[in-house]
Amino acid sequence: MRFIQIIEYRTRRIDEFNALLDSWVEKNAGHRLATRALQTRDRDGEDVYLNIVEFPSHEVAMENSARPETAEFASQVAALCEGPPSFRNLDVLEERSFEG
Repeated sequence: MRFIQIIEYRTRRIDEFNALLDSWVEKNAGHRLATRALQTRDRDGEDVYLNIVEFPSHEVAMENSARPETAEFASQVAALCEGPPSFRNLDVLEERSFEG
């Protein structure tokens, strides 16, 4: 079952955050476990951002979380944020596309 993790964080240093994220994506090219990722900004919350990351399954997401490079990235990101991130862990039950 596909799995989505939503990570909400607050930072005034989004450019530094994105540079770190770009570096992590480049370092992990060819062996990333996520299948899709979106970065969003909350229009109603100042300096609030959400990353929406999709994995093939919960197990794969947990494998990703256990990787040393993921732990290192999380530690570096924490230094750029005001407080710890919050997580939502979601099993994808159904998907619908609306076009036209």
